[in-house]
Amino acid sequence: MSELPQGDVRLLEHEVARKLLGSTELARVAYVAKDGTPRVLPIMFHWNGEEIVLPTFSGSAKLAALRARPDVAITIDVPGPPPEVLLIRGRAEITEIDGVLPEYRTAHRHYYGEEQGERNVAHFDRPGVRMARIAVRPSWVGVLDFQTRLPGPLARM
Repeated sequence: MSELPQGDVRLLEHEVARKLLGSTELARVAYVAKDGTPRVLPIMFHWNGEEIVLPTFSGSAKLAALRARPDVAITIDVPGPPPEVLLIRGRAEITEIDGVLPEYRTAHRHYYGEEQGERNVAHFDRPGVRMARIAVRPSWVGVLDFQTRLPGPLARM
C-alpha cells in the first residue's frame, strides 16, 4: 500500500484508512458556502464501504451550498503521535427523506453505543422530521501515517 500514490482510491484499503473509517473520530468536511467563503464542518459519518454518508437535518444552509457547489474535501484524523490522516475528495450527492435516516441511527449507535445512540435518535424520531443524506463517493484518497506515508515535501527528502 505504501507504493500507491496519493490520490489512488485503492488507498481506502490501507490499514490507516480502514482504522479511521471505522473510528468514532468526526469527519471534517470542507466546502464552499453560498457566499463563496470556505467552511469546515465537523460531523458524524457512516462509511458503508462505498460512500461516506453524512446524515443531517433538512433546511440547513450547508445543503444549499452543497447543491450549488458539490465538490468537497474530507479529513478524518487523529493527532498521534504519530498523526494518522485520511484525506478524501469527492462530490456530495444529497437525498432528502421524511423521517430519520437509517445512517443517522447507525452513526449514533456507533459513536455513542447502542443505548445512548437509541436515546439520541428517539429524541428526533417524530412526525414532521425531515433529514438529508449527504453521500460522498471518494474520487481521490490520501493517507498519511508519518511512518511509511509522508506529506509530499517530506516524502521527497
